[in-house]
Amino acid sequence: MPIAGQPLPIEEYALIGDCNTTALVGRNGSIDWLCWPRFDSAACFAALLGTPDNGRWQIFPAGEDIHTSRQYRDGGLVLETVFTTPHGTVALIDFMLPENANSTIIRIVEGRTGQVEMTMDIALRFDYGMSVPWVTRLPSGTDYVAVVGPELTVLQTEIELEGHDLRTSASFTVAAGKRATFVLRHGPSHLPPPGAVDPVHALAEVEAYWAEWSKRCTYRGKYQDAVRTSLLALKALTYHPTGGIVAAATTSLPEQLGGSRNWDYRYCWLRDATLTLFSLMQAGYYEEAGAWRDWLHRSIAGSPDQIQIMYGIGGERRLAEWEIKELPGYQGAAPVRIGNAASEQLQLDVFGEVTEALHQARNGGLATAPASWALQCAIIKHLEDIWAQPDEGIWETRGGRKHFTYSKVMVWVAFDRMIKDAEEHGLEGPVDHWKEIRDQIRTMVEEKGFNTAKNSFIQHFETEQLDASLLLLPLVGFLPHDDPRVRGTTAAVERELLKDGYVLRYSTTDSEDGLPPGEGAFLACSFWLVDNWHMQGRETDALALFDKLLGLCNDVGLLSEEYDPAAKRMTGNFPQAFSHTALIASAMNLAQAGPAQMREAEAAET
Repeated sequence: MPIAGQPLPIEEYALIGDCNTTALVGRNGSIDWLCWPRFDSAACFAALLGTPDNGRWQIFPAGEDIHTSRQYRDGGLVLETVFTTPHGTVALIDFMLPENANSTIIRIVEGRTGQVEMTMDIALRFDYGMSVPWVTRLPSGTDYVAVVGPELTVLQTEIELEGHDLRTSASFTVAAGKRATFVLRHGPSHLPPPGAVDPVHALAEVEAYWAEWSKRCTYRGKYQDAVRTSLLALKALTYHPTGGIVAAATTSLPEQLGGSRNWDYRYCWLRDATLTLFSLMQAGYYEEAGAWRDWLHRSIAGSPDQIQIMYGIGGERRLAEWEIKELPGYQGAAPVRIGNAASEQLQLDVFGEVTEALHQARNGGLATAPASWALQCAIIKHLEDIWAQPDEGIWETRGGRKHFTYSKVMVWVAFDRMIKDAEEHGLEGPVDHWKEIRDQIRTMVEEKGFNTAKNSFIQHFETEQLDASLLLLPLVGFLPHDDPRVRGTTAAVERELLKDGYVLRYSTTDSEDGLPPGEGAFLACSFWLVDNWHMQGRETDALALFDKLLGLCNDVGLLSEEYDPAAKRMTGNFPQAFSHTALIASAMNLAQAGPAQMREAEAAET
């Protein structure tokens, strides 16, 4: 149990959102994280990284002996939390208005049985919990306006509130069949306050919105619920005005409980491009896939030598990293970081991700912008000049540049997909020259990136350490799944990185990554092992691990970045797009017959 006044375990939060921003709602009815009006804006509820004094909004039954259950209603982002008390049952229904000009949170307290006394505590603290707003009551008598600098919020409710800084513990009672409603709206302070909203009518409209969105899903299979929830998480992490998809809704949730590996993930990584496009297109969400592809085009446009590994949700490039000293961090895990200095790193693998994503978009039938191929050719021309350099690698290490094996493999992917696009789609380019470079890269990787003593590919050319990213070699087509070196690498990862049944990214103790050692198992890596086992015909092992990973999803189906098997806790930012895209990919891979199954089928036909 968390210490009084501290945030809940990460897995006890659920997500609501409006495709502009998101809020995290705890099982205790507390909204502990909300950035307004965008994902990357300063938080006005920041208790997740501190205490209730840093801003939160809790609605919860009074008294003790309270049982809690919750679910998303009808496959959408309408969260229903049911509190069962000795005196009756009450439901707290939380949601936001999708794609609304004034971002809005609506909370409906609905009596189901008996009569339940409720308490409400709300503390708005803008600028990551630092700024206390000035609060006034509007002539309507039911609305309260909080203003600080450029921001304004309106709280619409019939419940009488007390306090001058919108901090109160008001009590109210809800009987069976009755409701109490709360609407919190955001807007700029130089404009009139946003108007009133009918909460009950809004609920019906929002449920219809999400029901229509869910119907578009074309995936039908054994893991339908998990896949749909993962797609819902991707949709929730999408910034509708631009199509950008953030890596997570949060910043500085620690990769190790109490540790310092705390990063801001409220930005869009180029590395996520391929898996995200694959997930959306395979499930029938071509509109979202097209918007993401278009965001990608706009963000990387410009001089090829200025491509970054990540951008802001509008394509912003300045993501300077700084620390908030006033926030103690999630359950004491400091520092709290805003911005991300990794945006300035050289990570060669993103060139492969970009070309693979655009290749998949073409093959998937997405209409291509006229300038797309010219931009790709300019980028690949730049890559010709830099591909042999060391880089910081897929995991954004801060221990200096090295010749990471996976980075070189993804450079190979970049040239390989350019060749395929030219040959399969009739696009012009120096294909023979690209083939020469592709062959040079393969030779380098096979000669310097493979350790014969371990019978495995290695993390970088100057080490014997392993890296879970090497599991991606057969998935990106660098080598076939039945190549002895691929099988050897899979076996080596099992020996050295499979801990407590889950896969570590690499050994933080033995690798020089410039940071203190220690972190949880990286969930996407475990899904990559599922994919490898499936491709190699180890179906029983693949299914067992996949089911084990599904068991880590919280009660509403969400995953964080990592998992701590010893503490049995989620770690890292939440919910994590990378984890959910990896889940979707594995679910879809498992729906297809593996090589061993195909051989058995062929033998049976013979």
